[in-house]
This record gives sequence, structure tokens and C-alpha cells, in this order.
Amino acid sequence: MRWDSLRLSSNADQPDESGQQALFGRAAVVTRTFDTPGFRGITFHEIHARSIISKVPEASRVPFRWTINPYRGCSHACVYCFARNTHTYLDLDSGHDFDTQIVVKVNAPELLRRELTAPRWTGEHIAMGTNVDCYQRAEGKYKLMPGIISALIEAANPFSILTKGTLVLRDLGLLVKAATVTDVGLNVSVGIVDKALSRSIEPGAPGPDRRLGVCATLSDHGLRCGVLMGPVVPFLSDSPEQLDAAVRRIARAGAAHVSPIVLHLRPGAREWFLKWLAREHPHLIDAYRGLYGSRAYAPASYQRQIAEQVSALAREHGVGRTTPSGARRVPPAAPNGQPLADGTTDEAATDVAFEHPPSVDAGAVQLSLL
Repeated sequence: MRWDSLRLSSNADQPDESGQQALFGRAAVVTRTFDTPGFRGITFHEIHARSIISKVPEASRVPFRWTINPYRGCSHACVYCFARNTHTYLDLDSGHDFDTQIVVKVNAPELLRRELTAPRWTGEHIAMGTNVDCYQRAEGKYKLMPGIISALIEAANPFSILTKGTLVLRDLGLLVKAATVTDVGLNVSVGIVDKALSRSIEPGAPGPDRRLGVCATLSDHGLRCGVLMGPVVPFLSDSPEQLDAAVRRIARAGAAHVSPIVLHLRPGAREWFLKWLAREHPHLIDAYRGLYGSRAYAPASYQRQIAEQVSALAREHGVGRTTPSGARRVPPAAPNGQPLADGTTDEAATDVAFEHPPSVDAGAVQLSLL
């Protein structure tokens, strides 16, 4: 009841993930829960959006201007996810609600077809996975991405996808087809290769091995796939040994490029992350206060240091030159969000999709992204 009254009263004046108004074509919201292992404890709110291609605010420094986000909220539950604060626009909290109250734009494919054929649309690049992951667990149930990719193929419209979800392999055939008619950028997000840390800080996501396996599989099928090495978490995944291990495994997965991004703590994410840090690593609280202070970003000098280390390691380990033969192959995810063969469930979330070759000034990339 709280959700329905919220949407009826304020669906025309709250900004969406790009800063635009969140306008929905129907006032009613269908709320569903599914009693299956992959969805237990999650509530889905099905809405009909009035628009699906969102323009990024001019002030943003991300290297794309248009996005598609078929979901809001993410059961990936990354404690650091910068998108958390967008849930407060819906009168929901940026912590537990963000992880368990998922908005599904059920008319996304049909709406996209209409918008791509509108006279005003000029065929610019569209980025996906820019707010929350389009291949998060909900996609196993709602299957919005095949229709979205098909619409982009029909329009020969360039696009990119950033994901932590192995479910992207379900759409491998469509992605291969898309690459024959337009530019397709693919990236997986793997900033942490330590399994224990990954389970703690991004508990709903497929493990790092599975994500690197996605990169290998995409590469094996002739699709260039890069790795967003993010976030690099200060004092937990940023030692020279940890960075070396991560870049070495990224190279083995056949990544076309690697781009590091240091943890940033925007409002909403900051509070949730610091609560996790106090619980799991209380000895680091003072160190984080010293590094971040009241800022959302680590100091530029620290960011440059990480970028330079990763750039050197990329050259050393041959990122962009190696084959994915040493990486673990990942089978497609089971349908409808059911457990995968290894007992996990597919799901994802992310920061920002972009593509740069490893030869680019990684420091400039890091500092210009968000």
C-alpha cells in the first residue's frame, strides 16, 4: 500500500537514475513476490515506463550520453553501489530496500522499439548497466534484455553493456548477431578476485571466477570484452600483490582491456558501506576517515597511483594480447533465476560502462569517469 500510494502521488516529479523525471505511463503498480530460492525475500514492482532511453545530464563526465536501465534497485546487494541513493527518490531506503525492492520496467522492449524509430532519435550510442545491472537476478524472470537487444539490432544502433551477471551468456547469440550490424561494447566488472572479500562486499553477485569466465566465453566467440576493475577497495584489495593477482587473471581471461576505478562513496552508498566496514573491518574506520574525509572520492594522488600500477601490470601480463584458454568457462545461467549448477544464483549490479584500451592514460580515465 505504501508503494502504490507513493507512485500515484509522486510518479511525475521524482528524478530517475539519470536525473530526469521518472514518468510512468500507468498509475497502477503490480507488486509481486516469487517463492523460489533465487527470489526469496525480494519484492518486484512492475511498472510501465513512459520512456526508456534516458539522457545523461550534461554535467556528467561519463563517456556516453544515453542510457537504458530496465531495472531500479539490485539484489546483487553490493555494499558500495553508487546507485543506492536513487531509491530514496521512491521513498525507499538506500540500504536494504535497494537490495530487495526491485522496480521492473516491464514494457522496456516495446517502448525502445518505438523510441528508436522516432524521427528525433539520431542513432547515438546507448550504454546499459550504467546504474544497476541489466543482467541482475530479476532478468532471469522478466527476460527484458533479449527484446532490448533485438530492438537495437533492428535499428543497427550501437550499444554497450557492463555486467557482473553470467546471465549475459544466455543472449550470446543475439550479441554475436548485433556485432555484425553495429558497434557492440562488452565489459564485465571484476574489481576483487579474493573470494571471501567478494562474498562479503558483493554477496549477491556471481563470484569473480564466474565473471572472468564470462569474459573468456565472450572472447572465445569473437566478441571484444573488457574488464572494469572496480572498485579497487582501499586497504582491502589495493596491495601490489592483490592488484597483480587481479590483473594476471584478467589477462588470462582474454580481456581486451582493463580499466581500474577506485571505490567512491556517494551519499547513500557511503552510509551503507561504512556500516558494513564498521561491522566487518572496524580497524579500518580511522584509515577511511583519513583517506576520504567527507569527500566521495579518494585523493587524486591515490587514484593516479592505482591507475599507474594497473597500467604497468596490464602491459606486463599482456592484457589485450593473451587468449582466454586459461580461464574457467561458465555455462549459461539457469532460467527464471533458479540456482545455477554450482548452487549460486545469477545476478549483477555495477557502476559505469565504458571502454578504453589498456594503452590509454589510466589515470585520466579514472579521474574523468564520475
